[in-house]
Parts: sequence; C-alpha cells; structure tokens
Amino acid sequence: MKSHFQFSNKQRNGIFLLLAIVVLLQCVYWFAPKIFASSKEDFPENKDEVETFRNQLDSLRLVEIENKKPKIYPFNPNYITDYKGYTLGMTNEEINRLHKFRATNQWVNSAKDFQKVTKVSDSFLATISPYFKFPDWVTNPKPKSQGYSNSYSNSQKPKTYQQKLDLNKATASQLRKVYGVGEKLSGRIINYRNKYKGGFISDIQLSEVYGLSPEVIERIQNDFTVKTPRAITRFNLNTATRDELVTIQYIGYDVANNIIEERTLRDGFKSLEELTKVEDFPIKKFEIIKLYLHL
Repeated sequence: MKSHFQFSNKQRNGIFLLLAIVVLLQCVYWFAPKIFASSKEDFPENKDEVETFRNQLDSLRLVEIENKKPKIYPFNPNYITDYKGYTLGMTNEEINRLHKFRATNQWVNSAKDFQKVTKVSDSFLATISPYFKFPDWVTNPKPKSQGYSNSYSNSQKPKTYQQKLDLNKATASQLRKVYGVGEKLSGRIINYRNKYKGGFISDIQLSEVYGLSPEVIERIQNDFTVKTPRAITRFNLNTATRDELVTIQYIGYDVANNIIEERTLRDGFKSLEELTKVEDFPIKKFEIIKLYLHL
C-alpha cells in the first residue's frame, strides 16, 4: 500500500500542474460564462434567415415542378391522338368518342362541340379550351362575296366573257371578293402578274400561283379572265431551234435536245400533245409550255 502513494519529484510536479489546470478551467467557466454560452440575442435573427432560406428553397422547388409539367401549346382538337388525350387528362372513353365522331368525317368547330362529342366535364373544358386553335375559316368565316356573283353567290348562271373582269387589270380588293381568296392569295396573284411585263398570258397561269386550289381557281375564272394577254413570241414546234426552245419556261437544254431528237424520229410532230412522249418532258407544265408553241 505504501508504494502506491509514494511519488517522485517529477510525478508530484505533474500532479500539481494538472490540479492547477483544472482549477484554472473552473475559474474561467464560472467567471467568464459568456464564452461558452450561445448568444440568445442572435438566435432570433438566425431563425429569420433560416426561414427566409427555406422559403426560397420551396419557391425553387415549385418552379422546378412546374417546369417539369408537360407544356400545352395551341392545338386543333380534331387531331387529338391517344397519347395527346392522355397527356391532357382525358379518359379512354372520351378519346374514343372523339375518334368515332371524326371517323364519320365530321369536325369539331368549337369548344361546345368538343364537350358535346366527348362529354368532358365543365372544369376540364375550362382548363384546355383556351388552347384550342381552329382554322381561320372556322373562327372568322369570310362573308359571301359582294358586288358581283361567283359559284357561291345566289346566281348560278355562269357569266359571259363580256361580264367578266380582266384578270390583268383586277385589283387586290376585287380579287378578295371571290370566296376563298384572302389578303395573302390576292397579293400572290398580283405579285405573279407583276413578275412579267404585261401580266398573264392565259387563265391557266393561275395554277402557277402558290396556294390556289383548283376550286378557288374555278371561282376566280367565273368572274375574271385574261382579256389583254401579255404579248409573247410563239414558236413553230416543227421548226424551232434548240436556242429558241430554251427560251420557253420550263424547257432546259436537255429537254430541248430531246424534243428535237423526237421530232426527227417522228418526221415532225402532228400535235402538241405528242410532246408528252418526249423523254424528261415536264408533263405537269404542259399547259403552260404549249402557250408558247404552235404547229
């Protein structure tokens, strides 16, 4: 027992030093408590900052969720596919009703028609109907032509040559009176006419104007015709040279050479229609090409 309580000088010095450090730390703890205590005055301010930061995170999270939602762009409800209807939130029954309706070659022309066909709820219709996009002729139907008649007017009797207006002198406003001709189409007709000094050669050139359907061309021809055709040089198909043929619209050097070879083999053409037998001849432009030829 005695050996356990006997210390050397170094050990005693170490024990005293340890005791001194413990006493010093106790004094510091009791006489300077603010060093170890958290500041309660700053805590409210830190709490506000944390709350602000949390709100910012929540806002960013909501924005991210909103961005991940499928965006809806304007669309024609007549062409809703199964997938499109699913993404919009339509049921299979509602989609099938729409497809069966369209299979009968009928069209939905308003939000009310869409609900009547699909039987969607009022709340769902209110959500998606702002994105419906129908053709202009549905949303803004053009009034029937005024001032003179065409195939859509009350008069079914075709106009005589004298009653028709000259297509080479018609104004854009006059052309727009024809059902199916709007601002763009009337402008294209005028621009095509102005491309050539003297304007149109024949009514057939209306088929060259981009966007004019055969039905619209027929309505235009009911009220207009070329009365003052542009002067052109017409060539004899059986004597025209290659250089003369290439001046004709849609005929290049290769086609011109083919025409001359075919002419030689046939010992001359008997009709203009025989041109359609020439190799690489642009058959779709035959009516335009033959304006420049004769026999």
